Amino acid sequence: MLIDSNALLIVLVALLIDALIGDPDWLWKRMAHPVVLMGALIGRLDRALNRDAWSEGRRKLAGILAVGLLVGLAGGLGVLLQAPLRQSWGGWIAVGVLASTLIAQRSLYEHVARVRDAFAEGGLAAARQKVSLIVGRDPEVLDETGVCRAAIESCAENFSDGVVAPVFWLALFGLPGLLIYKVVNTADSMIGHLTPTHRSFGWAAARLDDGLNLIPARLSGVLIAALAPVAGGAIKRAFAVMRRDARKHRSPNAGWPEAAMAGALGVALAGPRIYGGRVVDDPPLNAEGRVAATPADIGRALRLLLAACVLQALIYAALALVL
Repeated sequence: MLIDSNALLIVLVALLIDALIGDPDWLWKRMAHPVVLMGALIGRLDRALNRDAWSEGRRKLAGILAVGLLVGLAGGLGVLLQAPLRQSWGGWIAVGVLASTLIAQRSLYEHVARVRDAFAEGGLAAARQKVSLIVGRDPEVLDETGVCRAAIESCAENFSDGVVAPVFWLALFGLPGLLIYKVVNTADSMIGHLTPTHRSFGWAAARLDDGLNLIPARLSGVLIAALAPVAGGAIKRAFAVMRRDARKHRSPNAGWPEAAMAGALGVALAGPRIYGGRVVDDPPLNAEGRVAATPADIGRALRLLLAACVLQALIYAALALVL
């Protein structure tokens, strides 16, 4: 059995520590965050192995080798850190503390909440500045509805990528599984783009990230849809929108939590958006929903995020009692 009671206790410690502390500035100003270190390594590999003069096939092979190296290093480091700790008394607590640095419950909530609060504190200009920290689209072209929808979409997608997926792989394979997931997810965010520079070199990172998020994305959608009443929505409606619209998203995974969130809130999400001056003409999710999203809708999404995090923790706690 891949999951045992100790693994689940590690998950619960990690979730609790992250919920209570999150990513404190006082700590990460004094030392590099693990994701920053991962990003530095990925950037170095990109500069060394992604050569303009190489053919597309050679760059694709270089990208595969780079991802293989990243996975090997992350998995090996996880084993080296976890093995001695789990053999010592109370070592699972230390593993949980380490794992908590790679889970983003609290930081996600805080970043999205800052967008909502910015409307009251500084108006649209302030909200645009805050939303630019969590989305890739040009904030200056967003009106109030655009900013609110961007924040809600980020809340849903990052619940999957930053909370459910890392916890899922932690529960299955411990710290090695968590580190492998995070380094692949970070690589995808840095090089997994369909640009001339990264179309071939980032292919392996993007495809592996899609595979690792296949199950967690759908679990995220189920958690959100099941808790729709927390946001004033209906469970049946949220599930119906998720099943119908999830595959309309350009991502094979992001559509599941985003469509569930759209159905739960009764708003239309996705649709045409601008990234780097280029219009991405995606179909809407929950097209019949209300188009004009508001800061109050961000608040409803945050309540749903909080409830989904609690439900996830309760599920792992229940599994720990059973196994």
